Amino acid sequence: MGEFLTIREIDQAVHAIRARIKIQPEVGMILGSGLGPMAETIEDAVIIPTDQIPNWPISTVVGHEGRLVIGRLEGVMVLVLQGRAHFYEGYDIGRVTLPVRVMQRLGCDKLVVTNAAGAINPEFVPGELMLITDHLNLIGMGGVNPLKGPNLDEFGPRFPDMSQPYDREFLDMARVACDDADMTYREGVYASLSGPSFESPAELRFLRGIGADAVGMSTVPEVIVARHGGMRVLGVSGISNKANLDGSTITTHEEVLEAGQVLVPKLTTLIRGFLAKL
Repeated sequence: MGEFLTIREIDQAVHAIRARIKIQPEVGMILGSGLGPMAETIEDAVIIPTDQIPNWPISTVVGHEGRLVIGRLEGVMVLVLQGRAHFYEGYDIGRVTLPVRVMQRLGCDKLVVTNAAGAINPEFVPGELMLITDHLNLIGMGGVNPLKGPNLDEFGPRFPDMSQPYDREFLDMARVACDDADMTYREGVYASLSGPSFESPAELRFLRGIGADAVGMSTVPEVIVARHGGMRVLGVSGISNKANLDGSTITTHEEVLEAGQVLVPKLTTLIRGFLAKL
């Protein structure tokens, strides 16, 4: 495997998946830390462990199962990645986004991407959902962009537009899905850092100052690749820990996974409601 992802590597993964499914998936989904149990509700599911797919980045993190679950949810054909790989695990940023390229090659034109995120906005409470309205690609600003290297013209242009990374119509549908279920939700800007260390209080205050409401270690590279390939995107953060702008609390991955238990039923309700409106 070279430094940059190639069409050949993407298609090797695509062929391995196609050989095992009969359906045509329409919506790709990526489930973040502790949010994997949502995939258990998929009907007529075909399950493919990701270590059986060529070139696939394998997740090494607790709370990321490492399976593709392909089937029907609310009458929509979905391809769900139960657990993602991250840049901090040592993968090249392009390799991290291979699953999105595979979804595109399989015919998915929509992406629902989720994550567990730390609150920066002091009003946000753990256990709440935040609809992502925009993002800050801080690792990308530092040069680690998943579109670095030769442009894959088969997917999109060299310089893709990012004026609306999160689809406005999808956001409206998600708001209605929350309202229909009488479920409170937040909206805000998600900042993507590389991790794996959690943020210092000074870093969190900096992020707050530049307009971030929540922070995590994923999602934005996937969204950039999705938009490059013409996918429409809905992004949802599950707020897993409180804003620690003064350094008074300690953040742990266990806390993030515990919050997932509260968040999964809410996320399932939101995504089912959203899919039902497609």
